[in-house]
Amino acid sequence: MRSLLKFITCGSVDDGKSTLIGHLLYDAKLLYADQEQALLLDSKAGSRSGAIDYSLLLDGLMAEREQGITIDAAYRYFTTHARSFIVADTPGHEEYTRNMAVGASFADLAVILLDASQGVLVQTRRHARICALMGIRYFVFAVNKMDLIGFEQAPFAAIQADIFRLKETLGLEHIYVIPLSATEGDNVTEPSPRLPWYDGEPLMRYLEGVDITAHTVEAGFYLPVQRVCRPDHTFRGFQGQIEAGSIRVGEEITALPSGEKALVKKIYLTDQETAAASSGRPVTLQLDREVDVSRGCVLTREAGLAVAKSFSASLLWMDDSVLTVGKDYFVKLGTKLLPGAVNAIHYKIDVNSGEHLPTRQLKKNEIAFCEITLSEAAVLDRFHAHKTLGELVLIDRISHMTSACGVISDIKQQEDRPAGTTFYHRNLLAQADIFEEFYYNLEIRTIIKQRPDRKSYTVGDEVPLKGESYCYPASFDVIVLKDQIAVLVRDKKIENICALSGYVYTGFPLTNGRGFGILANTAAEVALFLSEYQLAKRENEAHFFNKWISFSTYRSVIFHDDFWMI
Repeated sequence: MRSLLKFITCGSVDDGKSTLIGHLLYDAKLLYADQEQALLLDSKAGSRSGAIDYSLLLDGLMAEREQGITIDAAYRYFTTHARSFIVADTPGHEEYTRNMAVGASFADLAVILLDASQGVLVQTRRHARICALMGIRYFVFAVNKMDLIGFEQAPFAAIQADIFRLKETLGLEHIYVIPLSATEGDNVTEPSPRLPWYDGEPLMRYLEGVDITAHTVEAGFYLPVQRVCRPDHTFRGFQGQIEAGSIRVGEEITALPSGEKALVKKIYLTDQETAAASSGRPVTLQLDREVDVSRGCVLTREAGLAVAKSFSASLLWMDDSVLTVGKDYFVKLGTKLLPGAVNAIHYKIDVNSGEHLPTRQLKKNEIAFCEITLSEAAVLDRFHAHKTLGELVLIDRISHMTSACGVISDIKQQEDRPAGTTFYHRNLLAQADIFEEFYYNLEIRTIIKQRPDRKSYTVGDEVPLKGESYCYPASFDVIVLKDQIAVLVRDKKIENICALSGYVYTGFPLTNGRGFGILANTAAEVALFLSEYQLAKRENEAHFFNKWISFSTYRSVIFHDDFWMI
């Protein structure tokens, strides 16, 4: 079976990316007869006086042909006697940097083109930095248009020296520099007689032989769950693609984030049962007992994955609107999608010099190092340890457009007591956000939740009844559903903290752990509320909360000019 290489071509505008790949396909005789004939006909109507315009093979959009530039990423699949390939030809214009980043996210290798008459440009540095950010470890710097400098060695040597300095600046691991002419075909598929001083391989030969497997092995086994398969009451399987390692029937796995353990009972590849499966295979796993697993969870074995809420990440901002601290987004991690917020922008990176620049916001195509906090703990890892769980996407919660992509560089371990409010008594412990403030930030036009400094309360303590966005009665009961705890407040002080199993409703007003009013006014209604909650956790939580919970009973949203003043 031939190995597969996924690579991307990138570089500045008009560096010849589309022409290079088109010429590569043409010279290697990898076109169908009708494609070749269409290329010849289109070229006669083009701008090269009837000579073959190889870029037309990839620039398929009418707007691309009219402007003479690539706008969207174009993917091509081809096979030689030595290897199979998927290539993404990506835009060179800065305006389409986000399109280029999408292409880079799938690739194992980057072919970065440079114009021999111009050398290393800002866009060259930008694309190299983004490719490195996306986890690409292998780079080919194709110094194109050697025909424009008479195939001279000295200018190429100067460019090569700049490339090696760029390698050191960005910490690139593997680079290969090739002089070539995409238009004339020199060093594309065969060595060029016009470059006798170059003793390396032509592009195609290098791509056929480069070994990219040495840095792709990740520790342990892990499978992000995409779907829970329940065709009937007798079968419950967990479906997803194995991202690393292998698994066999009878081996023990851990379900994260719950931490529950189980043995693999059966493994299915499509509808065929098998004894084992390895990385890259889509499988269905059936376990020997019931565990708490849903979409977004991870089944793992000896991978050392983390479960955390906060992490640091390098982000490429792709949205037309600016990124401001505090705005909420959906965060896509593996197969998990959950709310999160950018808590801090530590610095943005000058793509030319690599300098760290202080900033409070981020504009399109800028790269920054940021702090992100999720609404709940998720399974994740550093990008260089486990790629699939270390890459993320930020999605705008209103437009559902992709706002940013990035990679996790550091994980903030959760503290024993998270931020917010803790209620404790004897062996009982509950985490709540009852004293959290809700502000509508007029600068970024979204609701910002601000937690007070971490504080703990126990029996006998006085609690704050009034804040800017909340006002509670002097006596009320707090029902913390997640932790199954009830907190009884009487005349501003905590009278008792007890397990819900022993809680008796006595007619006082009720809130949940966020301070939202509970619409239950009798002992029978409270009993129904608690029983329906257990059912809602398995079926429809949104319906349950819409029926029983009221935000405005004790809470409001306060307008605020500037989040950073809070």
